[in-house]
Amino acid sequence: MNPFKLTNLSCSMLAAIIISFLIFFVNTQSAKSQDGIVYSRYYLSGIDASKPVNWEFMVNSGRRADEWTEIPVPSNWELHGFGTYNYGHDHNNPERILGKETGYYRYNFNVPAIWEGKFIKIVFEGAMTDTKVKINGKEAGEVHQGGFYRFSHEITQLLAYGKENILEVEVAKHSSNPSVNRAERQADFWIFGGIFRPVYLEVLPQCHFERIAINAKADGSFEALVHLTEPPQDGSIEVEILDLKGEVSYGKLSTASSSVETWIKGKIDGVKTWNPEKPTLYQAVFSIKENDKTIFEKKERFGFRTIELRESDGLYVNGERVIFKGVNRHSFFPTTGRALSDANHMEDILLMKEMNMNSVRMSHYPPDERFLDLCDSLGLFVLDEVAGWQQGYDTIVGPKVIKSTVLKDGNHPSIVIWDHGNEGGWDFGNEKWFHEYDIQKRPVIYPWLIRNGMDTHHYFRFNAGIQRLTHSQTPFMPTEFMHGLYDGGHGAGLEDYWIDFMRNPVASGGFLWVFADEAVVRTDLDGALDADGNHAPDGILGPFKEKEGSFYTIKNIWSPIQIKPFNMNQNFNGNLWIENRYIYTSLKECRLEWSTYTIDGFRELKQIKNGEMSLPDILPGETKKIKLPIDGPLTEVDLFKLAAYDWEGRELYTWNWSITLPRDFAQKHLKLNKENQQEIIEAEETQKLLSIKTGEMLYVFNLENGMLHEVKKGEKQYDFNNGPVVEGVESKVEEVNWEMDEEGLIKIITKYSSYPKQTIWTIHPSGLLSFEALGPLLNGQEIDYLGLSFSYPEEKMKGVTWIGNGPYRVWKNRLKGAEFGLWQKDYNNTMTGYSYDNLIYPEFKGYHANLFAMQLVTEEGTIQIYSETPGIFFKLYNPENPPHATAGVTPNMPKGDVSFLHQITPIGNKFSGPETMGPSGNKIRAISHSGDQPIGIKLWFEFKD
Repeated sequence: MNPFKLTNLSCSMLAAIIISFLIFFVNTQSAKSQDGIVYSRYYLSGIDASKPVNWEFMVNSGRRADEWTEIPVPSNWELHGFGTYNYGHDHNNPERILGKETGYYRYNFNVPAIWEGKFIKIVFEGAMTDTKVKINGKEAGEVHQGGFYRFSHEITQLLAYGKENILEVEVAKHSSNPSVNRAERQADFWIFGGIFRPVYLEVLPQCHFERIAINAKADGSFEALVHLTEPPQDGSIEVEILDLKGEVSYGKLSTASSSVETWIKGKIDGVKTWNPEKPTLYQAVFSIKENDKTIFEKKERFGFRTIELRESDGLYVNGERVIFKGVNRHSFFPTTGRALSDANHMEDILLMKEMNMNSVRMSHYPPDERFLDLCDSLGLFVLDEVAGWQQGYDTIVGPKVIKSTVLKDGNHPSIVIWDHGNEGGWDFGNEKWFHEYDIQKRPVIYPWLIRNGMDTHHYFRFNAGIQRLTHSQTPFMPTEFMHGLYDGGHGAGLEDYWIDFMRNPVASGGFLWVFADEAVVRTDLDGALDADGNHAPDGILGPFKEKEGSFYTIKNIWSPIQIKPFNMNQNFNGNLWIENRYIYTSLKECRLEWSTYTIDGFRELKQIKNGEMSLPDILPGETKKIKLPIDGPLTEVDLFKLAAYDWEGRELYTWNWSITLPRDFAQKHLKLNKENQQEIIEAEETQKLLSIKTGEMLYVFNLENGMLHEVKKGEKQYDFNNGPVVEGVESKVEEVNWEMDEEGLIKIITKYSSYPKQTIWTIHPSGLLSFEALGPLLNGQEIDYLGLSFSYPEEKMKGVTWIGNGPYRVWKNRLKGAEFGLWQKDYNNTMTGYSYDNLIYPEFKGYHANLFAMQLVTEEGTIQIYSETPGIFFKLYNPENPPHATAGVTPNMPKGDVSFLHQITPIGNKFSGPETMGPSGNKIRAISHSGDQPIGIKLWFEFKD
């Protein structure tokens, strides 16, 4: 059999100074560990899901029932072809088979003879759910109930020393305790079975620490409660505070110990506090001494920080009021279920920090210990949650799982709040056990209740609630809001909510639902990804962490460095107002990088100048004026970029602005075309069609409706036609005329009953086609969108290159995160959060902002379109709605294929429409006065081979 793997529990974790923040264990084999003095683990399973160990396995029902074979541990058995896939709602669905299989595990392992006389425990980090353990045929202890919790058994007397031993584990996917099933199995998430977290032995001296609980405050106050298995003879407990490398000592504390419970208290000078911006950690080396000789030693990582929930105020950490910028996170990966690796944890945390989040809520159960280790090291506030989706544990199991959670997780400085279940998933009688076991006395909240001094109401509508956010005296922190579904929610509406939050003194931030789509690989469906209809595709990211558009919106809105709005143009002199939205950190350690570019048509950006500057001492909450070192006006510049970086070189956000106006950009790039040889324009009218030929180009217009009917270049036909079609209002064609002006240009003039009142097509001798529509003159109408559309067959579209905001599409209530630049994407038909077989981001279809120019690449050739209209939107086709979409995420869209729009529609979320999510989700009420000269739409078209 595989030999044991020896790994120190209290390994040093080192963070790289670049963006990756790579943390790794440093495993040591000291003389002390060889002698059993230093706490060590001996893994029977793999250390995580990426490095499993095969055990013998059989499941008693479902797929591959009654077949003894092997399975990797840790894992969820469904992902390896066993048992039955179930989503938590299946218990209410008579059409679904509810798998209630039991899995049987066997593993043989050798026990060295030198272990005899030691105290030996077997520890399971997590098994779903009722778990019975046998060693050499004898039960190790009572059946453990609860699928997300560490449990252990002493097995000292059950082992055969110097021989091979057999471990047998029986895991029932559903519990014999109904409250466990209600809390964990009848929930809005995937239900798995199996030993999904590591299993290991602890080989200890008879006198060792059963528990170490640390409470280290921001002022350096240090106290620890230690529980021993037995009191040492003439003994004492000593703790030394060291840096993480163990090189610098900050002092020792010691106390005599004559009982199994001992407190150690003292003051440590010269230490730094832990916070998510600068997560300073220390290690405490706890020693049991007997007659001045160390008989056992254990290390604990911790941080100095103080938590206070102040009535009618908010949560304070280290004396600073916290605004949570957070997200809910399931422990999940598509190919491994809830059995995760260090790489999975690292990836999730780095993506959260890339979005400028400072916090994460554990939904809806405690996470792997390694995830919390990384939150400590990389810096995230954590809300740790005891399970109970909408029903809670009884008073038999509840106290046990609360104790397990607090004892396992309590020393992590990242954890600042305990969640007692979710949305009704609690028994209030169990709350006392948090206070019993947590010596830090962290707040205990009830997600979606006003209780214990915190209001955590879920999915509130904008400006709603009595005695809640609007006029409340209770700190308001929704533990779920902006419920994403497909492309709805999350970034859409977030800016409205956040502005409203920030103007309210009791607002304490909130947690988006949810981090990533929970789509699992169905090994029973040829590897298809399944999100169980619309139950689980709620993420900001796809199942394999593909970034949706909202990712960048959140990154923008939650950037701790904010730039106050200003008008960017050629006269920009470098003056900016910078706001610091950090909680703890001055901006004096941050820097800005700027660069200017010209845009060479649809080919490339060419950098002109660049520079950087360190920011001054702008304190948290302050706004100060700075001046970038820019020389002179920004003439001959198309694009200005400004990137903000923190003290570790991590990019917080990069803003892009256009410098030239669309009109000037179009004229510059169309100049060569206008200087082409002047061709003779020929016009012929037949049967209400006007054919105009100039050089190789033939344009045909319908004189009944003023629409472009046909385009040819030589013998090649382009199916770009049937436009303009008015989108957003009722408007009838009243008159169509054509004429040749004094310059010899042919013009087709169409008049309408409403918007746009008049359009003009102009054919130029160079072959260029221009189009102009008057601006909207509407009064009092409420509109979803407004503009003009054309037709082009979707099946002939190959891709687009454009100058404008991108690369992601936008919605009216999700404009941030798409930046000005030169962008390209190939055609795709991605349905956001649904097309898992071919999930391509950014999506091709949908709205895009601030069009300067675009080049449509088609099977027929290239169509170049330049805009002279500032701030115009364009739309390429309409995104298909997934079959399980709700009304909130199926907005009204213009019917045309290629549209040019003054206004676009917003999008809602899973539960409600955009009108409930703030002002930017409302329809626009058009207003006008006689004599107004509103901005119209002016476009240039060129059809190329």
